[in-house]
Amino acid sequence: MKQSHLKTLPLEAVSHNPAIQKRVMLRQGELPHLTNFSQATFEPGQTATAHSHSDMAEVFFVEAGQGEIWVDGICYALEPGSCTAVEPGESHEVRNTGKTPLVLTYFGLRVKPSPQKHPS
Repeated sequence: MKQSHLKTLPLEAVSHNPAIQKRVMLRQGELPHLTNFSQATFEPGQTATAHSHSDMAEVFFVEAGQGEIWVDGICYALEPGSCTAVEPGESHEVRNTGKTPLVLTYFGLRVKPSPQKHPS
C-alpha cells in the first residue's frame, strides 16, 4: 500500500515543458503497467509541446481551468470534468487557453510498443 497527499509532494518540472509544474503521486514501477499518476498545473498560455509515446497511453482529467488538447492535429476542448484518453502513437499537445490555471490529473499506462504515427 502506498499513500500520498498533494500538499506534501514536491513540485517537479513536466518533461515536455520544464516551466509547467507537477506533483507525482505514483511513479513507474510502483504499480504494474502504470508509468505515472500526477497532477500538473499549466499557467495561462503554457503549452506542453506536441509529442507521442509508442509504448504508453495517457489519460487526462481536467480538475480546473480551460484549455485544449490537440490529438493528431484535431483540437478538443478541455474543461472541468472532461477526460481525454490518448492512445500509443497519437501525437498530443496540451495548451492552457484560459485566464486561470489549467489543472490536469493524468496517468500513463505502459503497453506493448506500436508503430508511431508521428516521430517523438
